[in-house]
Amino acid sequence: MAGTISPYKTNRRSAQAGRGPAGSRGGSEGRERSGFGLKLRRNISAHGFLFGALLCFGFFTWYPMVREVIMSFQKTKRGKTTWVGFDNLDRIFHDPDFWHAWRNTFLFTALALVLGFAVPFFVAVLLNELRHAKAYLRILVYIPVMMPPVAAVLLFKYFYNPDYGLFNRILETLHLPTSAWLNSPSTAMISVVIAATWMNMGGATLIYLAALQGIPGELYEAADLDGAGLFRKIWHVTIPQTRLILSLLLLLQIVATMQVFVEPFLLTGGNGPQNSTMSVVYLVYEYAFDLGGNNYGVASALGLVMLVVLSGFSALYARLSRTND
Repeated sequence: MAGTISPYKTNRRSAQAGRGPAGSRGGSEGRERSGFGLKLRRNISAHGFLFGALLCFGFFTWYPMVREVIMSFQKTKRGKTTWVGFDNLDRIFHDPDFWHAWRNTFLFTALALVLGFAVPFFVAVLLNELRHAKAYLRILVYIPVMMPPVAAVLLFKYFYNPDYGLFNRILETLHLPTSAWLNSPSTAMISVVIAATWMNMGGATLIYLAALQGIPGELYEAADLDGAGLFRKIWHVTIPQTRLILSLLLLLQIVATMQVFVEPFLLTGGNGPQNSTMSVVYLVYEYAFDLGGNNYGVASALGLVMLVVLSGFSALYARLSRTND
């Protein structure tokens, strides 16, 4: 019928009107809301994973450190914890074993640096100069690192046995005087250092070897043209080119060797003959578990002192690295 508008046409006009300027704004806002929602969901997931990682890191890493600092000023007796201020620090500073343990720890660190820092470097230089069987020798050097530390230490305990140990058998074969090794105050510490160096030198050797292979061959060719021998090439080419790796491993080795515990604990029972192998970490263990009082406050105070000392070494390394740069 003429002049009559059907409901279909009315709805169609309404739909066309909706796609006008106002409709375009509505669609744009909808797309913006959709994009914002997608970003929000994506960021919520990312922040959720980040928060979980930070929570685990804080709980398992930072909380024990903060708890140790708090416990170093507390004393717990019969389930009751009291604040004692600096009494725990005063007690450890007046304990003769405190200074004895630090002297042994510094001696172990010095000997371990002489053997454990120099020997892997020269083994890496030797492996780098070889032309054959490099892969087999690398595996051979790294095998001690793959052994469980307890098994490796017990193996050396057998070697050091004064009655039937391997080392005394070798000395007897060479008609040399035998040694008491772990049973003598004069040889107990160096015996522990030898075992620790053998157990850990594989990782350092491979790191040195990777650094050596990054040195340009032209430098060695120029040194050859100048008539430099092996030691002059090591001193003037190898050491300067690997200075960053050497300094980093030096710091890591100082931090690791000052926390020595497993080797003296299993080889000499911790103290050794006349307390010759008592380390600071073993003294922490004695304060906490082995002196009958379970004095965690004193043990925490000694751990805090060690943290300060190691932080001092780290700060010194950072300062020297910045100066050299």
